[in-house]
Amino acid sequence: MPDANLTRPLLLKALVMSACIAAVLWGAWITREITNEPPIQRIVTVRLAETIGTFVEEAARADADPAAVQAASLAYLKAAESAVDDMGRDGRVILVAEAVLAGAAEDATPELEARIAEKLKAGERQ
Repeated sequence: MPDANLTRPLLLKALVMSACIAAVLWGAWITREITNEPPIQRIVTVRLAETIGTFVEEAARADADPAAVQAASLAYLKAAESAVDDMGRDGRVILVAEAVLAGAAEDATPELEARIAEKLKAGERQ
């Protein structure tokens, strides 16, 4: 049987050493978190009214049943909302170009239109 007088100091030293290692690791993690710069948010604009207006004009030119036009319009608006939501998930701030008074923000309208078309095609396949 090990001597209790030798085991207790050894256990205490191991505990103190573990606490020191944990404190050093915690300090390194805190230092890294404090010194990391947050990602820069990009501000982009989309010409939403123009995009929706183009769809409305195309729907008006089509000789379609009013119920079909209404269903297509609803699907388009849902796809537009979803596309804007998706675009904002990567840290971008999406502004409606018609509401922006000043500043030169990147125009992401082509990306928005592509995402809407993609979502509408995916909706047709379902």
